Amino acid sequence: MIKVGVFGASGRVGKLIIEDLKNSEGMQLAAVYARRELDFAIEPSVLVTSDMATLLSASDVVIDFSLPEACEKLLEAALKNPKPLVIGTTGLSTHQLNLLKEASEAMPVLYATNMSLGVALLNKLVAQASQALRDFDIEIVEMHHRHKKDAPSGTALTLAESAAKARDLDLDKVRVSGRDGNIGERSRDEIAVMALRGGDIVGRHTVGFYNDGEFIELNHTATSRNTFSKGAIRAAAWLVKQPEGLYSISDCLGL
Repeated sequence: MIKVGVFGASGRVGKLIIEDLKNSEGMQLAAVYARRELDFAIEPSVLVTSDMATLLSASDVVIDFSLPEACEKLLEAALKNPKPLVIGTTGLSTHQLNLLKEASEAMPVLYATNMSLGVALLNKLVAQASQALRDFDIEIVEMHHRHKKDAPSGTALTLAESAAKARDLDLDKVRVSGRDGNIGERSRDEIAVMALRGGDIVGRHTVGFYNDGEFIELNHTATSRNTFSKGAIRAAAWLVKQPEGLYSISDCLGL
């Protein structure tokens, strides 16, 4: 039985992971991290702790859906007590991403800005389309609920990175995040990533390839956050069998 620790248990996805683990064969919820008292009921057998070292020691693998600053502290603690980590937190800074890479040298770490099978496949399709349609302009639009804090979404940035790499471009040099005023014509290589926020939209990403006379749009829509929680649990079951290293959701799914 794989013992799972949940970091970010009070969040939307964290709560779903706790529920979905009840029906996950070969896996059980062993511990959750909570800075304050939990606002929901949990099985008495589950360890609730505000100490990261205790969380790590009680778990075979830890799933993280928290905030960037909290994820950073988890990574620092894991460097002292290595444990397989599934990281689903988005909006990580350069320092936090470097810390994640450092941790992966001592333990298996799976980092994904989106845990869904559909988005993993979408990333591959975007790379293929970007390479094949080199004369087409690339525009990416993402939509999320009003409560999402980071923009653009981590998923949109990952899609943009897939598109840029397929054309041997540096995303940091070609990414556009907004247009306003008399800015002149669109440049050939730029990749636009636009963010919309409103209502309770779980997540919608559209990658468009536009040319004179024709265009193609690749779209993924998440209709339930269970897509992410179940994907994270599947990733955790796979990760515990891997050696140290940095993995993606595509590695887990064999894409």
